Amino acid sequence: MIERYTLPEMGELWTDEYKFKTWLQVEIAVCEAQAELGYIPAEAVTEIQQKAKFDPKRVLEIEAEVRHDVIAFLTNVNEYVGEAGRYIHLGLTSSDVLDTGLALQMLASLNLILEKVEQAIQAIRYQAQQHRYTVMVGRSHGIHAEPITFGFKLAGWLAEMMRNRDRLVTLRQDIAVGKISGAVGTYANVDPRIEAIACRKLNLEPDTASTQVISRDRHAEFVQTLALIASSLERFAVEIRNLQRTDVLEVEEYFAKGQKGSSAMPHKRNPIRSERLTGMARIIRGNAMAALENVALWHERDISHSSVERVILPDSCILVHFMLNETINLVKHLLVYPDNMRRNMNVYGGVIFSQRVLLKLVEKGMTREAAYKVVQSCAHEAWNAPEGNFRELIRQDTTVKKHLSSEEILDCFSPQHHLEHLDNIYQRLGI
Repeated sequence: MIERYTLPEMGELWTDEYKFKTWLQVEIAVCEAQAELGYIPAEAVTEIQQKAKFDPKRVLEIEAEVRHDVIAFLTNVNEYVGEAGRYIHLGLTSSDVLDTGLALQMLASLNLILEKVEQAIQAIRYQAQQHRYTVMVGRSHGIHAEPITFGFKLAGWLAEMMRNRDRLVTLRQDIAVGKISGAVGTYANVDPRIEAIACRKLNLEPDTASTQVISRDRHAEFVQTLALIASSLERFAVEIRNLQRTDVLEVEEYFAKGQKGSSAMPHKRNPIRSERLTGMARIIRGNAMAALENVALWHERDISHSSVERVILPDSCILVHFMLNETINLVKHLLVYPDNMRRNMNVYGGVIFSQRVLLKLVEKGMTREAAYKVVQSCAHEAWNAPEGNFRELIRQDTTVKKHLSSEEILDCFSPQHHLEHLDNIYQRLGI
């Protein structure tokens, strides 16, 4: 039975409440760093740690009046802290809190996505092992080409998802960056050591050279990596959609008992999950373009990026997480039809073995041009006939019979030759 998708903690990471939680983490870490360096009393920090909290509704209520999110947040926090609250946000600018808190949100989201990527890798690996020798026709330009196995196809998916996992691991280092450098990033009113201590407490690295904001190339890389993952999932989905076509039907999405495919046509079993994945990938790629547009800000900062990120970051994270979950279920429960694969592979009497015949004739002394002409003539005659049989045409061709024995012709039509080096690919993947 396919698992139903429910909103996981990913959605919670992009709520106002979680965002304010990261802001408070940043503010407290900075206060602790200030106290360690003797800038503020230790007892004040203790009081802040004990009393500091917020009410999301109250923050939004204050923001409606002051029209500034960080000021509204600080106002609400100080309603709980009291006198010691004067040490909160000392020497900082809003972007110190916004961008460092955002890094914490992005990191938490990346970790959840990384978990799902690993699950997708395991699901694909299992199916690749199961169908290692399930022979099918390979296609180029959508046209029958030469034999492969379904496991070989899945091995390509597996390699791609493993690269996506590696990208996420590298990305985690690039986005685990905070900035506590004050207005325009010069540390004029905050000691650089405070940034170093606070970032360490938050498991972040200080930005190398921030302006008033962390440069948005990091955020663009984040969304671009999500777009790459989404595009990989779309590639898999498009393949499933094509292989599920009625005239192909080599694989099929799981169709649950009681599920309906069409309001008008009772026979329909549509690849709806794969189509859904295809559509959502388009959204993520569009978001990647918006993230690239955010890189060019005026001078040391503007806030043209802010409104964009409020949409593209949560949407991209939630969508990619959902897409991964859909893909995991899709792959785990995929219906595979080896009999149909064998049937399709032998359409027109095995024309997909034409290259083997060509090479064998060349091996026996024919020029490539002469051999190609003979084989192509037989292949096209079979292709254009209702009951065309390439194998029989090759057997009956007088030129072929002069060079190849019946046994040699038969050997040309064996798919085993095409599987000879399959184990090498599997070894590279560690399966």
